Amino acid sequence: QVQLVESGGGLVQAGGSLRLSCAASGGTFGSYAMGWFRRAPGKEREFVGAISQGGSVRSYADSVQRRFFISRINAERTVTLQMNNLKPEDTATYYCAADVNAISGVASRWHEAYDFWGQGTQVTVSS
Repeated sequence: QVQLVESGGGLVQAGGSLRLSCAASGGTFGSYAMGWFRRAPGKEREFVGAISQGGSVRSYADSVQRRFFISRINAERTVTLQMNNLKPEDTATYYCAADVNAISGVASRWHEAYDFWGQGTQVTVSS
């Protein structure tokens, strides 16, 4: 019922910036908490950041806080991930996800909370 499509990935040099977007269709977008996860080759899926229904609460992995910023524009059914000061360790496939059962003020860091996932967009950071 909910479809998520990521975009904005690419190849950047270390220290550069990139903005990922996730467009959602179906359902009531403003009722969902939205999250970003990533998976690097040979590693398990890793939490990156999340934002609550109205955007009042944000959570980030320690490895990306103060470098990455998550935002949402409910009227456009879009969530973004602004990535600054990128490092080679950030190289991964990035996925957005929707928690359709979220309550106010919740931005979960656990993948089990999310119900729908996009197909991912590749981010490669060169040294």
